[in-house]
Amino acid sequence: MARELAFALINPYSLSKSRTGGIIGRLATRTGMDPVAARMFGPSRELAERYADQIAAEAWPDNMTAQLLADYVRRAYAPDPATGRRRRVLMLLFEGENAVERVFQAAGPVRANSVSGQTIRDTYGDFILGEDGQVRYMEPAIMVAPNVESCVRSLRLWAEYSAADGGLVENAVDVEAAAMIERTLVLIKPENFRFPSARTGHIIDMFSRSGLRIVGAKIHRMNVAEAEEFYGPVRAVLREKLKRVAADRAAYVIERELPMEVPEELRAKLGDLLGPYYADQQFYNIVHFMTGRWPQRCTPEAKHEPGTERCLTLVYRGVDAVAKIRSILGPTDPDKAEPGTVRRELGQNIMINAAHASDSPESAAREMAIVKVEEDLVTPWIEKYYGR
Repeated sequence: MARELAFALINPYSLSKSRTGGIIGRLATRTGMDPVAARMFGPSRELAERYADQIAAEAWPDNMTAQLLADYVRRAYAPDPATGRRRRVLMLLFEGENAVERVFQAAGPVRANSVSGQTIRDTYGDFILGEDGQVRYMEPAIMVAPNVESCVRSLRLWAEYSAADGGLVENAVDVEAAAMIERTLVLIKPENFRFPSARTGHIIDMFSRSGLRIVGAKIHRMNVAEAEEFYGPVRAVLREKLKRVAADRAAYVIERELPMEVPEELRAKLGDLLGPYYADQQFYNIVHFMTGRWPQRCTPEAKHEPGTERCLTLVYRGVDAVAKIRSILGPTDPDKAEPGTVRRELGQNIMINAAHASDSPESAAREMAIVKVEEDLVTPWIEKYYGR
């Protein structure tokens, strides 16, 4: 069976209600696929209208569903009529055999008065009929394609608007615009993508209690050059911090193998000699973990090739964003983290610790520039599979 590229659009209401993590977790576990690309959109009225027209013309299981979804998109995806501010829509792309059907089945049908949790729409959507049989309220949670032909048309349409309507959507109608607003970067690390699971969704769900808004998203394969720059400040800290560790371990080996005591002045010299080398090895381990490549073995050209590991980059925006996210994340060492933090629940050690978060607004700006959070990677994926 041929591989396909499928999409899911997480609706503005789902994003505003912080249902993002739950939906992403369900998509991964119920399709057996992790997203290969992600991008935040703030659809223009033109994109919303064209997408709605396309839905209305598609071959859905029934004509009522098509019209209801089309009307929903016109209302919920277009900019706010009172303020003109746009609404956030998160696009996720999935690659795999029979991907379109798998995503469609995971989303589930739009059905009235459902109280089960079989599908994403059963759990996170609503479709309520009155006693007269008329639709009182509908929120489908996500938008997906019912078949491959529809998927191709939809993806080509969204790719057409990706440069203008996608990227960082910071002025959305539900994003705070008050003073003291900060942006911070979160990297959901590679260990969460070893196989499709709800881990990524669970992490996003935990961060949602911050009350912050996700305004940017990207699946990123960090290259070695980026990792060395991204974690460059850590290297200097390790070189100083690990001097004593290297000194004490070296002294222990010497005292065990030789009948002598290592005096303090010699320990200090051992630390000065071995500490930087030991720190560099730990730094290389970090780079390898994030990229899948050993930096010492890479040519200058190879350092700029995409890594074999992936992470999900998210930009959060709001008041005191840096402090709020780091509080939920927990300290670097999971064993020292408080119960209920991301690293306590999902971290293993100081490197395999679930996620990274910027430690200051200045660091966030530096890190976002390195990983190029606004870069459009959904369009190349769409063109690879379905052309322009």
